[in-house]
Amino acid sequence: MAGGNEIRILRAGDRAAVAWKNGGGVTREIAAWPEGAGLADFGWRISLAEVAADGPFSGFPGVDRTLTLAEGAGMDLTVAGARRLVDERYAPQEFPGDAPTDCRLIDGPVVNFNVMYRRDRVRAQTAVVRGTLVLATAPGETLLVVALRGPAELEAGTGLEAGTGLETAPGPVALGPYDAVRISGGNACGLRTRGHAAVVRLAARPGR
Repeated sequence: MAGGNEIRILRAGDRAAVAWKNGGGVTREIAAWPEGAGLADFGWRISLAEVAADGPFSGFPGVDRTLTLAEGAGMDLTVAGARRLVDERYAPQEFPGDAPTDCRLIDGPVVNFNVMYRRDRVRAQTAVVRGTLVLATAPGETLLVVALRGPAELEAGTGLEAGTGLETAPGPVALGPYDAVRISGGNACGLRTRGHAAVVRLAARPGR
């Protein structure tokens, strides 16, 4: 998958908030492929959404979605006519992004971690982890790691992209709330978290 041979830090403070057309919230894009792709032509897109009001979700034809509640009491969703209660934090839930979806907030605003991907082009797996682990990518894969809650530290291996700060760092690099790291090109690094971090593994489907 495109993205080069790199380990790249993506700081939360560098993201712009984009308001929804219906006024129900804002989205902050963390990363997308191809880079710079818009809502009509992304292969995958990972973002944080602040949902402030009840209302319908936007539809995305041909897209699957994995949604993880990161802040707030949760949402009572209706997806293609079936009820889907999202009230447990850090528990990824999958559903089709092109199914009609209506949202009712359970008790005030929420923040969701969203992974969206074209089901005919991309394979995506999302997990929420704690503790210490090694993150490694095979050639053609991308890993996107986001600190959802609590402190996290990243200790890089080899093959670093110049300018990340990791290639000269004397020790682990701290990840603050919603900071992210994008790993690709067969690289590996260590992750330590005392809270919760989302790990998304992405790869193009064969023939794509």
